[in-house]
Amino acid sequence: MKILKNKRALSTVVTTLIILVVSVLLATVVTFYAINATTTRVQEEYLQITMLHVWCTNDGNASAALMITNTGGRDAVIDKITVRGRASPWTNVYYWKLGEGDTVPNDLVWVEDAPALNTTYSTEGAEFFDASGLSALTLRSGARMVVYVYNLDHLSTSDIGISIGVVVFTSNAQYHKEVNVEAVIPA
Repeated sequence: MKILKNKRALSTVVTTLIILVVSVLLATVVTFYAINATTTRVQEEYLQITMLHVWCTNDGNASAALMITNTGGRDAVIDKITVRGRASPWTNVYYWKLGEGDTVPNDLVWVEDAPALNTTYSTEGAEFFDASGLSALTLRSGARMVVYVYNLDHLSTSDIGISIGVVVFTSNAQYHKEVNVEAVIPA
């Protein structure tokens, strides 16, 4: 009976508080571990848009070119490309997926029409394809792709010098980049 009358023992309230605090701390540690384990193991796509150009000729013929690099750990599916808010139909899109042996161009140049793309970039080993039969473009992780978009009929010579947005849409994200419309004089 001496044990029950010991004045140095913890009260029931203090014991309950200690148990609650320890269980909350334990639950917090387990939650943070689970969040850390899932977020570090999930691989995401990440596209970098470089060498972006939008050109307009003096007769109002506009086109765009960009290089897309997938630096993420996951393959990307490009659903749509918009220039100044208007989606470009796949019939106007031409692409070149750079292989391991292909030389990356220093910059993208204006090419008047799609048939001239392969001859313009022949030194880099380019092989441009028409995207008209596709519903999306795929880009594997770590790969690069050059994309040309023709017949941008919503741009005109009055847009030269104005900054416009180009957006690449994937199934997971949107990648926006601003560029000034450049004037080009066909030879």
